[in-house]
Amino acid sequence: MGEFAFIIHPVKGAKDVARKYPLLRVLPEAVLEQLMKRMSPKPVSEITGVRSLTGAEAHGWFVGCPLSPRQFLRLPEEFVIAKIVRAAEVAQELGAKIVGLGAMTSVVGDAGITIAENVDIAVTTGNSYTVWTALQGAKKAAALMGADPARAHVAVLGATGAIGRVCVQILAEEVPAVTLIGRNERRLAALAQEIEGTAELTWTTDAHAGLREADIVIAVTSAVDTVVPADALKRGAVVCDVARPRDVSKAVVKKRPDVLVIEGGAVEVPGEPDFHFDFGFPPRTAYACMAETMILALEERYENYSLGRDLSIARVREIAKLADKHGFRLAGFRSFERQVTEEYIARVKKAAGKL
Repeated sequence: MGEFAFIIHPVKGAKDVARKYPLLRVLPEAVLEQLMKRMSPKPVSEITGVRSLTGAEAHGWFVGCPLSPRQFLRLPEEFVIAKIVRAAEVAQELGAKIVGLGAMTSVVGDAGITIAENVDIAVTTGNSYTVWTALQGAKKAAALMGADPARAHVAVLGATGAIGRVCVQILAEEVPAVTLIGRNERRLAALAQEIEGTAELTWTTDAHAGLREADIVIAVTSAVDTVVPADALKRGAVVCDVARPRDVSKAVVKKRPDVLVIEGGAVEVPGEPDFHFDFGFPPRTAYACMAETMILALEERYENYSLGRDLSIARVREIAKLADKHGFRLAGFRSFERQVTEEYIARVKKAAGKL
């Protein structure tokens, strides 16, 4: 049986901690963050019932790393990495042979390389399968909105990050135009020069300018605050929000009923999985980064997989094949913890003038 663990943290910050420990609700957020800073990583829940189509099984744990997104970015990097390393050590002590890094734990420093160098079990960020599911989901959603994905103009927000970079590499071979959006113009230009493919590539640090012509938006930044401006989106666009914390706020949906916003990376897990923890998904459903860790455990491939800023297209395609082998599938679309129904898509299409 494959043994794995996945590191999670309160993605909504101190509010998540207060929700788990109601007595702490009376404390100001700044005080809660000081308490979180002093907390040690610990097991959160056991994961059971993960069973492949091949008959293989995997068993795991969620391990909590008690830091908010803001703390991951603002506290000294050495302190944050030490806390993540300790969480990985807790995973090893529980019996895990591979550990996945969730949300901000996969962003800090060198995207998992230092973590892997300081623990005795395999490490993955889960980013390879996240890329695959995000792209497949976005293209499927665009088709449901009446657009031809093969003729779409795609914008990647956070293009120079680990996930964004490989998304651009793959899209450059599949669509006619890709706009790279990020904060550093020099890095954007350098990435555009590296990309091989047939797509026309443009880049900008201005999200408003970069999003106006996009039929599909892949949002994969590591920002703490939401960064997708509602007024910049094209009528009828599909926005696939892969980032955790989210890049898209609920205000976008309220202001733009003519735009379809979906959560990226939602996956159905084979077997009868029970996470014994509510992270906002329906039963038997997990994030793609979690799923990648499970897939590698089912394969008993206890090796470092998706690490660093330069993900491999070959590994993205390999993990997609392994996912199919074991029975992992794209889940139904969700938007802000709610299922996206055919009726909802019809309303968006009507508002966009596509019905």
